[in-house]
Amino acid sequence: MASTTVINANATSKLQPSTAAPIEPLKNDAARLYTHIHPILVLSLYAFKFPALVADPVSTLLGTLAPLAVLQIAFVAVCMPPTGGAPTIKKQKPGEKKPKGPGQLEQRLNSKIVPAFLSLLLTAIAATPLLTTTLVLFGAPVSTHHLHTLLCGAHIAILSTLPLVYVHGVNGETWRQIVALLLPMDEVYGGLIGTVLGAWLGAVPIPLDWDREWQKWPVTIVTGAYIGYAVGKLLGGTLLKGKKIMFD
Repeated sequence: MASTTVINANATSKLQPSTAAPIEPLKNDAARLYTHIHPILVLSLYAFKFPALVADPVSTLLGTLAPLAVLQIAFVAVCMPPTGGAPTIKKQKPGEKKPKGPGQLEQRLNSKIVPAFLSLLLTAIAATPLLTTTLVLFGAPVSTHHLHTLLCGAHIAILSTLPLVYVHGVNGETWRQIVALLLPMDEVYGGLIGTVLGAWLGAVPIPLDWDREWQKWPVTIVTGAYIGYAVGKLLGGTLLKGKKIMFD
């Protein structure tokens, strides 16, 4: 029987794991503060909307997509380095005129906000259909509840995939390592794993014969995804940071 172990990022593996280092949050006061506040805000948004979600899943899931996207964009823009890290600064030679460049606001837009919105766009057009299809393959209703499943996939995608696209881009080799669980744990990767595991565990109450309104599709799936995201992000940035999940 296969066993699962967690080992240090520098340990060798038969699967030839990536030598990439965990993603470090930006070293400024705003990043340090918001990275801790962010999961509280995400869970608070969901808790506030939970009664409405049980009563009307489609309208509530649709209405909370924009606030969730704003929170995720704020998280990556404030706390995380975009793909490629910080730009290199060219040293100026003595007597050389300083070249005119973009202003501070334009630099910030180009380096942070634009990549964040591009990450949201890629999440919407690529990750959401993929995750929606995965939900169907794992037992979501096929002939009914199409909007329920699509919006559930969208919420899972924004929680798990948007930050990963922002920090890792669309490099094929990096994403193969992400799927194979070869990257070292950090806040962003921990958020992905926590979201997926949470959504999977969230399916457990659905078939139970309790006759509760909150058991209907996809309330428990989304609930598990939100809780799993917050827990995975916390553990990935603290206790499990720099470690990898390997299957022996």
